Amino acid sequence: MRPDMKKVRVLVVDDSALMRKLIPQMLEADPSIEVVGTAMDGTFCMKKIEELQPNVVTLDLQMPGMNGIETLKEIMRRHPVPVIVVSSHSTEGASITLKALGLGAFDFVTKPQDASAHMAEAAAELIAKIKAAADCKVVRPGSLPGAAARPEKISAGKAAPPPSKLVAIGISTGGPQALEFLLAQLPPDFPGAIVVVQHMPEGFTEMFARRLDELCSLRVKEAQSGDLLQAGRVLICPGSRHMKVKRLTMGDVVVLNDDARVNGHRPSVDVLFYSAAEEFGSHAVAALMTGMGDDGAEGLGAVKRAGGMTIAQSEESCVVYGMPKAAIERGYATRVVALDVLSATLQALCGRNEGHGESGAGKAVRAGH
Repeated sequence: MRPDMKKVRVLVVDDSALMRKLIPQMLEADPSIEVVGTAMDGTFCMKKIEELQPNVVTLDLQMPGMNGIETLKEIMRRHPVPVIVVSSHSTEGASITLKALGLGAFDFVTKPQDASAHMAEAAAELIAKIKAAADCKVVRPGSLPGAAARPEKISAGKAAPPPSKLVAIGISTGGPQALEFLLAQLPPDFPGAIVVVQHMPEGFTEMFARRLDELCSLRVKEAQSGDLLQAGRVLICPGSRHMKVKRLTMGDVVVLNDDARVNGHRPSVDVLFYSAAEEFGSHAVAALMTGMGDDGAEGLGAVKRAGGMTIAQSEESCVVYGMPKAAIERGYATRVVALDVLSATLQALCGRNEGHGESGAGKAVRAGH
């Protein structure tokens, strides 16, 4: 580390004495990070933030007294600093973690279940996320426009038209809020089929898909092998699996596998994008959104070479610009689009189903049918 570089100041908040010892030990491995203090609950956390002025806070959500969610709300209200949630693997843990992301938490890591076996891996992930958080702008809850009152979902009848295009989305840090915003803007008669790889561990994606399904008019579910690609349906890749798309005579489907990690990730965006390029060619639209690292950049290049449309989210609308930046620098993004106009871009590229449902300007006119 250069002597002129400032260290990232971290406050560790956890009611477990073991975690208050363990997390600083994990962070000691990186000389550019300094743990400036620890706090055992939300009340102490607020005092320490004022006193120590940390750049990043790691926050346990399940604490007695002022719990993690209440603490997070107070931090966002009084001292907005990036917060990384340290979450348990449980279903309850997944549920409140997703709630925390919706309230403005930067990202989350899961507590190592077997401290000794996965310590180095957990430490590397936490260090990378703390550094990214220190460089990011804090997205306050409510700073992304909310969804309008959502229209009714269109049920998938057997006569549902085949999708006009395949829309493949790769996304990581900052993704849950960005995806919520994007999908809530798309109409229930969106004619494309959407497949999403969001970097997220096993056990979190099913709840994430359910949350998205409640918030938007498209049908959203965690993908299973053999699920059909349908217009107006979003399939989220399960954590810890890879997802590919496949064209078959009976219909286009997703296929899941447990192959080795790619770019350090499973699921990997590259795996999805390469299959989209191979199977759908010019009928593929690939979008790389906010996230750390460069997963998906080469896959975006493959979609571009196959004649598909490639999109990268603009820097000013990303929480972390890593993934889109990598693709843009390599010349793989045909368009660079801000988050607030991404839904309109996807609708234009996929073609709204004319005469199918209401648009903002009233019923669309059925053109020459």
